[in-house]
Parts: sequence; C-alpha cells; structure tokens
Amino acid sequence: MKEGKTLEFKAKISNTFLKTVSAFSNFGDGTILFGVDDEGNVVGIEDIKKACLDIKNQINDNIRPKPDFAINIVKGNVIELKVFEGKSKPYFYRAKAYRRSDTASIEIDGLELRHLVLEGSNLFYDQLASKERELSFTCLEEKLKKTINITALDNDILRSLGFYTKDMQYNNAAALFADKNQFWGVDVVRFGDTINEILDRETIYNNSLLEQYDRALELYRKYYQSEVIEASVREKHELVPEAAFREALANALVHRDFGVNAHVRIAMFKDKIEISSPGGLPSGVKKEEYIKGTISVLKNPIIGNLFFRLGLIEALGTGIRRINEAYRDHDIKPIYTILDRSITIELPTTTARYEITRDESKIITALEGGLCLSSSELADQIGYSKSKVLRLINGLIDKRYVSVLGGGRSTRYKVR
Repeated sequence: MKEGKTLEFKAKISNTFLKTVSAFSNFGDGTILFGVDDEGNVVGIEDIKKACLDIKNQINDNIRPKPDFAINIVKGNVIELKVFEGKSKPYFYRAKAYRRSDTASIEIDGLELRHLVLEGSNLFYDQLASKERELSFTCLEEKLKKTINITALDNDILRSLGFYTKDMQYNNAAALFADKNQFWGVDVVRFGDTINEILDRETIYNNSLLEQYDRALELYRKYYQSEVIEASVREKHELVPEAAFREALANALVHRDFGVNAHVRIAMFKDKIEISSPGGLPSGVKKEEYIKGTISVLKNPIIGNLFFRLGLIEALGTGIRRINEAYRDHDIKPIYTILDRSITIELPTTTARYEITRDESKIITALEGGLCLSSSELADQIGYSKSKVLRLINGLIDKRYVSVLGGGRSTRYKVR
C-alpha cells in the first residue's frame, strides 16, 4: 500500500490534511489514514477517540461548504477518514480550493475554479449566455436540411436545439455553431520525416464547429485515403480508418474545454495521426473507464446532442469503443494519453508495424491476445532470465508498445 491520487498517509494530525479534504471533495472520493507514515508503516495515534473528535471539528470549522465524510478506527490505532466527492462545489479551505496531483494536494487555478463553480451550479459551459447578440447559421441550416429535411432554420428550431438561455439570449452553444464567432478552432499540421519539416498547415477558427469538422475531414481524406482500380473495380484504401478518425475528431470537438485558449491540434505523420483536445476528463470519469468506453459524460451536452442529431457521431458514449473496433484486426492499436489539461488520441496507420528486436518480439508474442503477465510469468514462458525480461519490457514501455498495470508484486504487463 502506498500513497497516491486517492490515498494519503499522515503520521500525526495537523491542519495540512484539510487541503486534501478539499481536494477529495472537489475532484473525487479519497481516503486519509492517520497513524501511518510516508512509507506506509503503521505508527498509530495516541488517545484515538480524542483524535477522531479533533479531525471532525477541524473539518467542520475550516472547510466550506461542509463536506461529506466518515471517520472509522481500524487496526493498529489507525484512523481512516473517508472523504466523498460533493455536489456543492467548490469546497474551500482558507478561501482556497485544492486538487490532487499524484501524492500532493495543490491549489487549483482560475480555470479549474470556474469549472467547479459550473459543476456545483449544475451548469455546463455551452449553456452559459454568449456575449454575441446577432448570429447567422448558414452552415448549420444546410446540414439540418439534409439530415432532418427542414425547409428553413427559424427561432422555434433554434430553441429546440437548446440555443437560448432562459432569458432568450444566445448561449455559447449557439455561438459555437454560428458561421462566425470568437472561439478557437482546429490547427492541422502535416509533417514530413521530422517535426521540423512542415509540409502543410491549416488553422480553422472563428467559425462554426461544423465547418471545422468538415475541413479537417477533407484534409484527412486528402492525405490518408486513395482510390485504386483493380480488375476494373475502384477500391478505396485507408491508411488510417476513416471511422476512427471521424470519431476521434468529433470526440475532440464535442468534449474539448472551450474555456482554454488553444486549438484542437491535429498532427499528421507518415505513420500516425495525433488528435489533441484541450481539457482533461470530465469530473468523475476515470482513465480506465474512458479508454474502455464504459462510461461517457458530456462536457458540452448541447453540442454533443446536436452532433448526434446530425449523424456526426453514431451514438452518445460509443466513440472510444468504435475507434478501438476500427483497429481490431491491426497489430498497432490506438494510444490514449490523458493528462489533467489535455487528451490525445494517437491513430496509427494500418501499415504500421512494431519496430522491435528479435528478443522484444518474443515479449510481444507472449502478450498477444490481451494477456496480462508478470515479469516472472514472461521469463518462464520465454526462457529468459527475469532481469533480461525486465530490460526488454522497459525498452518496449519506452517505445509505448507495452503498458504497466498495477504495482509491486502485482505488476503486470500488456500490449498497448
């Protein structure tokens, strides 16, 4: 057992634990163990009943609003404080709000605070009133004519799309689908052999999300699709599956954080496409849940629902699963890099192959089929020493071909 994002040790009781109470209340359930040192050794707490009362009083006196928590006494005179993610965000300690960063609790910045205020008010960014008063929707109107057979886009339809606030002002969703706006957009860059060689670049911004989507898709088709005539039959060849690119692009536009002054970045390489979206995961969604596609929380529900109605996404919450499905029969799979401020989806070309040595290939072969094996199991199966297996695995991790699951004696490895 060791400290992490959801677990903290405290050998003694001091007011520093209140920062962590704020962090867990704002960004997800967590546990604080009092009477355990930084190395995970039990040192115990004296006068444990008084200590429990002190913890309770410190929380009630210093955290605003009052958080949801539970205190239990466990073996070895250890106090377990469970803090639950609250609904009345943000939760402050001494007028500051905190979040977890690995094993530390740090003060959040202004952007994160605005997100918490919206979440605590049960609001989303695309629902907020826009500063724009006059907007045109030519691009959107053309799309709707094709998909739901409208004759013209009127106020009733705009209202049904959720483009107005209660005060009948345009909201941010309306501005984002308008022909012209002040929002950041999509930056598409095509590289040569190195990142220093830029072959093409186009930045699409201050216009409709739909125009950004269409233009990015055109550039993808230009560089990653071709038509080949074989035996009088015209066949389309895709270096990157279009189904995967469309889902990754829509995912980036629908779930991006529009409060961040940055473009969605699409980097095109000979062997892959990287699509990076500003903003991390929605609150309450874990990395594993996102990658498996088992849960989906819309950051911008009005935008997401309109993309669905326009047929730009197949069904809400299925994008990641569809991306993975597009690569089911290919060796190199998509890679998802999830950080606090960005999410990047790496789509390899269908011609990509592992760049590995003969020894490394034995590790890959042993892990094929989704197997998760320990270094000892790999050593027994391949016939190498454990130390050699670990050296090979570390090289494959550096190449991003293999990922690590768990820690300590329960460490397992699998093909990414």
